[in-house]
Formats: sequence, C-alpha cells, structure tokens
Amino acid sequence: MLKLEDATMSMGQAVLRADLALGPGRRVAVLGPSGAGKSTLLDGIAGFRPLASGQISWTGRDLTAAGPEQRPVSILFQDGNLFPHLDLARNLGLALRPDGRKPGREELPRIEGALKRVGLEGMARRKPGTLSGGQQSRAALARVLLMARPVLLLDEPFAALGPGLKADMLGLVREVADSLGALTIMVTHAPEDARQFAQEIVLVADGVVHPPVPTKAFFDVPPKAFRTYMGQGG
Repeated sequence: MLKLEDATMSMGQAVLRADLALGPGRRVAVLGPSGAGKSTLLDGIAGFRPLASGQISWTGRDLTAAGPEQRPVSILFQDGNLFPHLDLARNLGLALRPDGRKPGREELPRIEGALKRVGLEGMARRKPGTLSGGQQSRAALARVLLMARPVLLLDEPFAALGPGLKADMLGLVREVADSLGALTIMVTHAPEDARQFAQEIVLVADGVVHPPVPTKAFFDVPPKAFRTYMGQGG
C-alpha cells in the first residue's frame, strides 16, 4: 500500500495537501485542472520533491527521507527520457546498470526480451532519433519493464500520440503493469483515457489531492471541482 499521510508539498506560493492510500496492482488516473498539482504529486511520490510535512510510505516502509534512487518507483515522462547518443541497448541497460556501464553479455538477452515484449524486436542497436514517437514510447516502457519496480508513475507519456496509437500504448502499459503487479498512477488531461485505463480516479483540485474513487462512480456523479474544470457548470 502506498500511503501519503497528512502530506504537504510546496508549489511556489501554494501548498498541495494529500492524505490517501493506493493499493498494490491498482491502475489509478490523476485528473484535474492545469497547474493544480498533478505532476507535483508524482514528483513527491518519486522523491524529486521533498514533502514539506507529513509522511509517505510503501508497504509499511517509510520513504519520506529516501532519495529517488532508494524508492521502489519508476517514472515514465512524456519525452520518454531516452538519451539520444545511446542506442536502445544502452538506454535500456541503465535500468540494470544505473552507473551507466555497458550492459554485460548476460544482460543483453533480458534487454532483447524487453524490446520484443513491446514490439521492438531486433532494434537494440537503433538510436532514439531513428525511431518514431510511438517506438520511442515503447522503448521507454521496455526500460520500465526491466526496472521491475512495484510503483509505476506516468506523467502524460502519450499526450503527443494520435488517438489510435495512444490507445495501443495504454493497453501495453496495462499489460506491463499487470505482469509486474505494479501500482500504476497516470496523470492525464483526457477523461476518456482515464475511463479506458483506470480502476480508480484521484482528483487534484483547489490544493487538495482527493482520495481515490472507483472510475465508474467518479464519472457517474462527477465532483463539482471536476465539472467546473470540464466547463459543465454547477
């Protein structure tokens, strides 16, 4: 269980407050207005932004003072965070060798297997610049697969993709998350992506991270803050 207890995170002159629990293996979408703090929430979970107060823990282990490298968390950004000067084997190898050393002979089959899993078989020697946007997203997801961490954060990773390709990537993320048994938390501005992907919705609005609500219940009776954000009025 990922828990944020009486947690606050600074957002310049504002403060984001969170008090919630998210279970292992769940798929969660984070919705809310631009600038409300959705990415701030992910940064706090990943350890990129320290809590101003409160506590964060995973399965009883206190993570509050732990750095990003010490947390059981992987994160997928919109740009995939691939290094353009490295081929895919070296990019994916960072999941196995964070010190940047070249993957060993025994690690290459694991890298090839991860690429095959995401539909990039035989592309280990390709550099990111030679790939399409969708292929780069798949390569970044393959690296997450190799990291095999129990909490996966997605910060609008497929926002630049077309509807069909984005739907394919959401399905692939779901497969990868299910295979890892990972708690997956996805920030999105697209309610339809949340409907398709998530079992639960977390609304971030007015400086508060609201507790998770089952997806169907959330959309059947949307909170006032979400209706306002969507321009639906009272």
